Amino acid sequence: MKKILITNAGGSPSANFVRSLRKAPEEFYLIGVDSDKYHLQRAETDEKYLIPSHDDDNYLDFLNYFIEKTNADFIHFQNSAEIEVISKDREKLKTKYFLPSKEAIRICQNKFESYKKWQEKGLPQPKTLFLNNEKDLEVAFKDLGSNIWLREIKGSGGKGSLLTNNLKQAKAWIDFKNGWERFTAAEYLSPQSITWQSIWKKGELVVAQTRKRLYWELAKISPSGISGATGGAITVSDPKVDETAIKAIFAIDNKPHGIFSVDMTYDKNNISNPTEINIGRFFTTHEFFTQAGLNMPYIFIKTAFEEPYPEIKNKINPLPENLVWIRGMDFLPILTTLEEIEKYEKEYKERFKDV
Repeated sequence: MKKILITNAGGSPSANFVRSLRKAPEEFYLIGVDSDKYHLQRAETDEKYLIPSHDDDNYLDFLNYFIEKTNADFIHFQNSAEIEVISKDREKLKTKYFLPSKEAIRICQNKFESYKKWQEKGLPQPKTLFLNNEKDLEVAFKDLGSNIWLREIKGSGGKGSLLTNNLKQAKAWIDFKNGWERFTAAEYLSPQSITWQSIWKKGELVVAQTRKRLYWELAKISPSGISGATGGAITVSDPKVDETAIKAIFAIDNKPHGIFSVDMTYDKNNISNPTEINIGRFFTTHEFFTQAGLNMPYIFIKTAFEEPYPEIKNKINPLPENLVWIRGMDFLPILTTLEEIEKYEKEYKERFKDV
């Protein structure tokens, strides 16, 4: 039985990874570590331990201590900040790992660096400006349209994002966030976004699946309306989205290896524009695919160990379209279909006539 060590084990992304491996056709022994003493209690692993934060000088030493203590065969990270830190010293890890190249991680961990790579390759892109100072912000309002999208170049969950048409508000927001030389301004495309999650091995695609976000959970409490927590998502299949996602990945790494989850936003012409790649980890709600029949964490582990995994008839979008995943705080997630959802909507409209 393989022993898998999972960091940030009390977080939602890792919980989805753990639940997926529990659904695998073989048994794994799971070890969880987390730097938050409260979140650690939520870890659904067989063992769990408290460790320092990723920005602590002892972080790597603690990882190796528990790797040796538990005889872990493999380590996986579901947190971007941890991936950024560990990527630089990956050779010091005392167990197996499956990570993209250091350069690919460096680029994808900086949204403006990614933007420049995609711009070089002529991919559809929202025009974006780096904000060094207030003068750059004034130029952004002149060049990018009436609404501009502010966001930090690093971080996940819509970190620092704000949609605004007001220069004073934008400046106040960046001042409040101490964001000069850490923020970009971009033209606003639309609220519609889509994600293409994929696993690669030495430049060859293993599997990829697309899902479109239906809405953000807790959107009302976020200034930008983006909470970073998907509330509802639906499986889709679109060859144009597939093509854009693959081009976005190869613009950054000509031999992709590991996990690449491409986030895209639709523009006014309904063309998907890459906005970032969550690299080295699955998106938070990847249990969606597992429950639907595509266990990507299991395929990921088997690929890392160069072992055969269940046959996949279609490498790209093997799941049927219109499967829907609905989740929320303190609710167990639900796998349903668009047809089922629309059935209730249709009944409502019919009853409304009689009320």
